[in-house]
Amino acid sequence: MRLLCRIMNAMSDSRRPVPQAHPTTPHRALSIRLNMDDSDSPSDVVDALFLGRFASGEQPYSRGASLDSVKSGATLLPPEAAVLRSARDKDRSATLAEGQGWTVLVSRWSRGADVTVAAVSAELADEVLASCVDGAEDEPEPQPENVTMGFWYVSPRRGPHRTTRQISAKTWPEVRANYTAPVADAMDGLMKLTADDISGRLLLLHGPPGTGKTSALRTLARSWRDWCQVDCVLDPERLFNDVGYLMDIAIGEDDGTAGGRWRLLLLEDCDELIRGQAKHQTGQALSRLLNLTDGLLGQGRNVLVGITTNEDLERLHPAVVRPGRCLARIEVGPLTRTEAVNWLGTPEGVGREGATLAELYALRRGSSPTAIPAIPSPTTAASSDGLYL
Repeated sequence: MRLLCRIMNAMSDSRRPVPQAHPTTPHRALSIRLNMDDSDSPSDVVDALFLGRFASGEQPYSRGASLDSVKSGATLLPPEAAVLRSARDKDRSATLAEGQGWTVLVSRWSRGADVTVAAVSAELADEVLASCVDGAEDEPEPQPENVTMGFWYVSPRRGPHRTTRQISAKTWPEVRANYTAPVADAMDGLMKLTADDISGRLLLLHGPPGTGKTSALRTLARSWRDWCQVDCVLDPERLFNDVGYLMDIAIGEDDGTAGGRWRLLLLEDCDELIRGQAKHQTGQALSRLLNLTDGLLGQGRNVLVGITTNEDLERLHPAVVRPGRCLARIEVGPLTRTEAVNWLGTPEGVGREGATLAELYALRRGSSPTAIPAIPSPTTAASSDGLYL
């Protein structure tokens, strides 16, 4: 059991006298009890101690901020802060500090941090929070070939959470030759889309593994970066089975730029979700996906959903591929023999049926295409060639 802060209505506890609470002091109508066992860490205790002054009403105003990447050496504390508690364990640290009329809790993990302030006034809370976080986030100089991409996942400690990373992505002219002619022609129009051109809300890339679907999506993120924020959902199987998680993503968390931008949610390898038997196998998950793209959930929200799958078109659920739902539906196949030979510069190793992009990169590296695993290893995934699923 984790550390619990149980706020209980005192009137329901027969062991305690009923307090005569004044309407302006709601904390007097509540009792706070902390239950700890040996699974709780010192950091958990620091978290709980921070709640004291806010719960009592001594410091009734709270403000908070999250930082994905904190500069080396940044304490996230105002200069006048006096540290009350400090705890560190293998995956996080927690610091509790105070000043005149305020208390701050700094929780840090890896390179990220949460900063929460409680204060006697809203103005003081804003001022202290600004003093903690202003200039503390590390923002590397963006490179022309990079694009900022968000990543959503459910954290055991923090619930639904979004973090951002700079992803390397080439321009479409640089990678166009990686795709067979019909696919390249279809991609030409997709790469040039603007917010004014949006019709359907679902982008579907399907085809065999190794044909470059994920690589195309990275290039798409670069082509659309002026008007569309791209977020990859790392646990899509959980997304459509957890209503709270789905609502957090549907409502959204923008990247701090001007409002009105579209968002593209990327769901990779969602075969089970959209195949023909999905309604029976996944319950409400498929219905919620469709509701996000053109139902009530998606109304008033500039949200697109991009899905990659290895399934054949004939095996996909008809509700997914019906006319009007898809912004684009592109089957990404291997290059023909002629295209593959032109790409590689030699016919050596290219079969009569052509080759996938992953096979061509393997041939360029001197490997046998038949030795390529169906799922890239971590080393391959991190290479400059990108992911070709």
